[in-house]
Amino acid sequence: MTSTATDAPARTVDSCARVGVIGSGIAGASTAFALASRGVDVTIIDDAMAGQATAASAGIIAPWVSTSTGAYYETYAAGGNFYPAFFERLGALGIPDLGYRRSGALVVNNDPDTLAEAAVTIRERVTAAGSVAGEIHDVDAAELAELFPPIAPDMTGLLITGGGRVDGRVLRDAILTGASQHGARFVADSAQAITPSGGKTAGRGTWSVRTTSAMEDFDALVIAGGARSADLLDRLGHPVGIAPQRGQLLHLGLRGVNTSPWPTIHPLDHHYITPFDGGRIVAGATREDGVGFDVRATAAGTKQVLDDALRIAPGLAEATVLETRVGVRPMSTREGALPYAGAVPGADGLWLTSGFGAGGLTMGPLIGDGLARLILGEGAPEIAHLAP
Repeated sequence: MTSTATDAPARTVDSCARVGVIGSGIAGASTAFALASRGVDVTIIDDAMAGQATAASAGIIAPWVSTSTGAYYETYAAGGNFYPAFFERLGALGIPDLGYRRSGALVVNNDPDTLAEAAVTIRERVTAAGSVAGEIHDVDAAELAELFPPIAPDMTGLLITGGGRVDGRVLRDAILTGASQHGARFVADSAQAITPSGGKTAGRGTWSVRTTSAMEDFDALVIAGGARSADLLDRLGHPVGIAPQRGQLLHLGLRGVNTSPWPTIHPLDHHYITPFDGGRIVAGATREDGVGFDVRATAAGTKQVLDDALRIAPGLAEATVLETRVGVRPMSTREGALPYAGAVPGADGLWLTSGFGAGGLTMGPLIGDGLARLILGEGAPEIAHLAP
């Protein structure tokens, strides 16, 4: 994470500072945890508005099978590589459930040539990732049926053993619990107004946040409001290229079936299937631009998700439709769709972390840790050329 050459160096704070974090999704929770674990006095502000992308995510942690390329993929892969160390930190706090299972990732297709073409890049990525990604194996139709019984009989695939899945809600709550154990405070309220306080020389913070019940001052403020970050910054006179994208996911149920060891399914397309414990299967997701923050589950969205899922796994046809979850992804309009993570130019003490698109659960913990280090002036490792 670096500043541009024309920007003044961002003002950092010490571990005795008060830092506010607006947003408690994966971006805000990870940043708050990283700051609090370094001794910073952290306050997280979030009103739990519907549409949080983290709460409606598919939870796939297998960046090596992604169709992304360039700097975005480098960041995505670095996020996956960071997971073992991140879970070790959370596990050391005795948090009982992190919502994570390393059950493998299956790349499937009914066209051998298409699969073979994709396999070249995937094998290179798995090799580069080392033990985090595990091993990669060719899987024929019979083996596929054993690994994921509902799969279509004409499919073949690749199994990446290090692929994992995580329940976004459980992980978010675990991270917030970890932050709380390090002293972070959670305010369940909305940020009504954010203003520069001008208090640097008066013993006050540099930013004031007014909620419905109080006004608080902070030495630094992190905007981690997902797709709503753009609106918050626009009101401050700092426009940023983050657009909302609706994603609808269906949760299906297979009664009496042990789905815990089943791998995630990746058909080299925009959709996927993620098995969880207890017979729960997540299928998704739509990628709907131009609908703003409309978080309704629609008939067209439901049809698209079911059509995609049943084409790949017709054995899910008799599954029970349990619920639909709808999230609003923060899509970056930067070149290469790179997320934003760093100091907001021209706004002393203001920081931003957002624009992760569909990769938030994978990249969030790594970027949160790096941003915390930047805020404290520790210096962060280069992460795929992220800039303010």
